[in-house]
Amino acid sequence: MARKFFVWLHRWVGLLMAAFLIIVGLTGSLLAFNTDMEKLINPQLFAVKPTPDAKPLDMATLAEKAEAAEPHARVHYFLVGREQVLMHAGPRTDPATGKPYPLDFDQMFLDPWTGKELGHRLNGDWLQGKINLMPFIYELHMNLALGKWGTWVLGIVALAWTIDCFHAVYLTFPVVFSRFFSRWKLAWKIKWPASGYRLNFDLHRASGLWLWPLIFVFAWSSVMFNMGSVYEWTTAKLFDYRTAEQDFASHLLKTPKFDPRLGWHEAQGRAEQLMAQVARGKGFAVNGPIGFGYLPEVGAYTYDVRSSRDISDGEWGGVGIWVDGDTGKLKKTFLPDGEHSGNTVTNWLRALHFANLHGWLAYRILVCLLGLVITMLSVTGIYIWWKKRNARRISRAGRLQTGITVHA
Repeated sequence: MARKFFVWLHRWVGLLMAAFLIIVGLTGSLLAFNTDMEKLINPQLFAVKPTPDAKPLDMATLAEKAEAAEPHARVHYFLVGREQVLMHAGPRTDPATGKPYPLDFDQMFLDPWTGKELGHRLNGDWLQGKINLMPFIYELHMNLALGKWGTWVLGIVALAWTIDCFHAVYLTFPVVFSRFFSRWKLAWKIKWPASGYRLNFDLHRASGLWLWPLIFVFAWSSVMFNMGSVYEWTTAKLFDYRTAEQDFASHLLKTPKFDPRLGWHEAQGRAEQLMAQVARGKGFAVNGPIGFGYLPEVGAYTYDVRSSRDISDGEWGGVGIWVDGDTGKLKKTFLPDGEHSGNTVTNWLRALHFANLHGWLAYRILVCLLGLVITMLSVTGIYIWWKKRNARRISRAGRLQTGITVHA
């Protein structure tokens, strides 16, 4: 009886999720090589090193050059890459009107060696053309390009997907539990050659089993991105966990402070000193800056580095600090692991989901293939349902015809 219920549940949950998982699977495959795709589509956003021994400008100078090039924009945060600097910006307030200046962008791209602007865009706005193709694909992946409504829908899908991971495994177990493993090993195999239905069934079942750990990681990390309250509640019950909102709440100012006493250069110098002290105290090596910005809500500069302690090569997997924008004092230290077990798990989930494991090409290829497998699981699931539905219709029609014949 229980098995019949889980068959029914897996069937209908799978059908309801199928279209969404096809979208996130295909877009996820592309996003595993996001930077490579971006460079292919928009090469103008990437600079060429002028000479072999050329050194990139320091981050404070880059920030000043960006604000000089776009005086109506205020730099929030920027990431330093090998061939570009990506700056997140927002509008300054027009003193004449008291309202923000109109801006048609929230991202700027600079040459790391000269500070020259390479381009800008309003992130995700597909009306701006191919410069926003990859950001639009990212929006499709994260929220169906529908904003909060899409986030809510994909959050429900992610939660259902996570739960489905468990009863899907249960359905691969043999009905008869004697000689369990010898019977269960058949579920891990794909029979060649086979009929179309049998091949689709084996692909659906065996692929799901072999890749189950990764599928579960991506399902649960999708809950983290799209249904944060559920993820945070669960993680807090299982681990020592501190949310980003808690960090902000403990340092939040009554009113945002947009003009700190320390300028970009003073803040960078102080941040470098403090980071060196943190590195000595925590026993890791600093390999260079990756991000810099100012948070008016907490009145602090944020400074992130690549280090020997990193989990990933993105801004979420490394070491970061907050520096008070007025006093230059250390306000907060962020480590990728070791501080709170729940945050360590969260950083690992984020790195695994975005294929940011130290730039490992093999893992990026695996994530790309996983997106295709997730699409295949959805398509084969629909095919299996359709074939069984037709078989049930034929069976009912046959029984009905037999009953008519006998009655006659």
